[in-house]
Amino acid sequence: MNNCAKILWTTDNKETALNMVCLYAHNAKLKGWIENVQILVWGASQKLISEDKEIQEEVKSMIADGVEIIACQKCSENLGVKDELQACNMQVYYTGELLSSWIKSGETVISV
Repeated sequence: MNNCAKILWTTDNKETALNMVCLYAHNAKLKGWIENVQILVWGASQKLISEDKEIQEEVKSMIADGVEIIACQKCSENLGVKDELQACNMQVYYTGELLSSWIKSGETVISV
């Protein structure tokens, strides 16, 4: 049985970010529902994180509790938010190959 949650976070909708992405990912890790929780942050979600202090605190808290959060470097460069994402302790690197490997694996990818 797969024990990894893979979440592709693209939305800039704050309510969805707080009440789906952050809520589920954090609880899945804390409560042991899923051993490895990975979030890949692409596009508009990066702008939301860079501008919203509440979201930044949620991201930092999830990372501190063991959720792996990775941001697409190309998106962050396009949006001018790389420094803000790194300040939240996120890993920032080029992620096209990572997303492709997720897709090729055949495992479920939650896209929000």
